[in-house]
Amino acid sequence: MKPVRVLIVDDQELFASGLEIIIQGHGEKQIEVIGTAPDGAEAVRMAGDLHPDVILMDVRMPGMDGVEATRIVRERFPDIKILILTTFDDDEYVLDALRNGALGYILKDIRPDDLVTSIMAVSQGNFFVSQSVGVKLVQHAASAPSDSGPTDYRYQGEVNFLMSRLESLSRREAEILHLLLQDLSNDEIAAALFIAEQTVKNHISAIYTKLGVDDRVHAKKTAKERLAQKQ
Repeated sequence: MKPVRVLIVDDQELFASGLEIIIQGHGEKQIEVIGTAPDGAEAVRMAGDLHPDVILMDVRMPGMDGVEATRIVRERFPDIKILILTTFDDDEYVLDALRNGALGYILKDIRPDDLVTSIMAVSQGNFFVSQSVGVKLVQHAASAPSDSGPTDYRYQGEVNFLMSRLESLSRREAEILHLLLQDLSNDEIAAALFIAEQTVKNHISAIYTKLGVDDRVHAKKTAKERLAQKQ
């Protein structure tokens, strides 16, 4: 199997060099770092020249930041995957990065082995977020109705996070719980997922069983408590 080709984008040269050493050391032959870029503009240029499989992108950089660079790269080269690696887990950065096409958002305190895992996951088209970032996504979904849908990156990130933290849920159950956390009714959930309302009811019953609850209010409360326990 060919190694995953990675471009590192970070304005701190020393950090970028150290990151390359860590990735090459822990990634063995799975990952190959093919270059580094100091800012978003250079990242866009190098994406066109080198066409990496994954770009490991910082957020705050001089000139063009990582969020804008993510948007441009995804528009021009939709097959290149973007994984945000930063010290900032601010809601605005997280949501903007995912809306602009990032498939992952991780923090720089991540362990080397987990970093390799995240790169490999994103390279295969899967979503990967740090624990604190995932909690923010779920909290955001629960606090206000989302304008995202089943094909939206942020929506998929929220669903994947629910599945990773409540392992007994199937993907469909996680999707329904995600919408249930936004206070959508059964018929609204059915419309959002293009399924029958009875199917929604069946899945909700299964969710209740897996969470050990009997109603919607306690399902939401229990889900939030279990997510919080894993922070």
